[in-house]
Amino acid sequence: MNLKNSSILYERGQKNLVGAVNSPVRAFKSVGGSPVFIDHAEGSQIVDVDGNRYLDLVLSYGPMILGHQYPKVQEAVSKAMRKGYTFGASTEGEIELAELVCEAFPGMDKVRFVNSGTEAVLSAIRLARAFTGKNQIIKFSGCYHGHSDSLLVAAGSGLATLSLPGSKGVPEEAVKNTLIAQFNDIESVKKQIDSHNDIAAVILEPVAGNMGVVVPDPDFLEELRRVTQEKGILIIADEVMTGFRSKFGGAQELLGLQADITCLGKVIGGGFPVGAYGAREEIMQMVAPLGEMYQAGTLSGNPIAMACGLSTLLELKASDPYQDLNETALKIKDILLKAADKYEVDLQVNHFGSMINAFFTNQKVIDFSTAQSSDTEKFKIFFWSMMENGVFLPPSQFEAWFLCTAIDENDLNAFEKAVDASFKTISDKFNL
Repeated sequence: MNLKNSSILYERGQKNLVGAVNSPVRAFKSVGGSPVFIDHAEGSQIVDVDGNRYLDLVLSYGPMILGHQYPKVQEAVSKAMRKGYTFGASTEGEIELAELVCEAFPGMDKVRFVNSGTEAVLSAIRLARAFTGKNQIIKFSGCYHGHSDSLLVAAGSGLATLSLPGSKGVPEEAVKNTLIAQFNDIESVKKQIDSHNDIAAVILEPVAGNMGVVVPDPDFLEELRRVTQEKGILIIADEVMTGFRSKFGGAQELLGLQADITCLGKVIGGGFPVGAYGAREEIMQMVAPLGEMYQAGTLSGNPIAMACGLSTLLELKASDPYQDLNETALKIKDILLKAADKYEVDLQVNHFGSMINAFFTNQKVIDFSTAQSSDTEKFKIFFWSMMENGVFLPPSQFEAWFLCTAIDENDLNAFEKAVDASFKTISDKFNL
């Protein structure tokens, strides 16, 4: 595989960009080698600056659910751009998208648009604190909610009560109110609740997507809702990744959970920078200009992003592609497991709707600890072999893969051939 032009750009970018990238995962550090630079994309395909064409299972980490350059979305964006890019004032598109989002989420009366998932989450946490008058937040080990200081926290040595900064530059004081629990382990949540009386909210991804795809146990969510309601603790559902990915609405509805505050992003912008947080009326009344919880953004509700997101959601509502997406995921899962069995490679495949992930382990993956049992050396080999065989995957064992409606039978046939070749490479490398 020729990556000459990508290598040139990588070296050139080192001078004025940090690591030649604007988001760490793009640097390919966990898989080795130099990152690829993309030139263009269309439908299910993405093409790098060396002309290598790939089936795209990254899809900008989720938003491109209709595929790249979907005609109706392209038309809506072009029409919006002809009117101007940003005004520092309100537009009708903000109202239209808000109406559609609130319609899709039971219990959400109002929504506030922002510019990223990180901004949505930090605003939702501020709102939870304002509404409850409490300060502490419970988050789950392995769940990522953006790079705000209070959420860059890791559990030290598996101790559920120890909150340590997960990044340089984050002071201990910034995370002192962040408590750690284990995903799918309700007893770890109860332990934190029993030990603290200043908890405003529990934040979780209804389906974890940043430790790979990890689906919650139904009993876990049911008990989580019960114990939090008993103590007056809010639930914040971070659906930045899962929103509109498995149904027209949120994963929480499919899972039988109704959060108090929901965070959104990715799909609702159709590929433009966007985030949102929403809740029932009494909670959102706390937000300025109605209430005393301040949050603002110059480009929030950007008209181009609103047009792109509105067009994307209208198409999803009209076409209802979710059953087909789920069937595509099941086909991909079957391909992966058959190849793993053929070449005697330990593999677990988790999926939820149009999100899927392959773990190189023989353990059932139910939380961050079991996800970490994955053989990352095998994943590195798998990643580069899949790239060489025309499939673009997230360059990390612990990132979800995403599917789009543009994937067809030809793509699946190409994927099957790539998987077979990649598992053979793993088998040969490890003498399996």
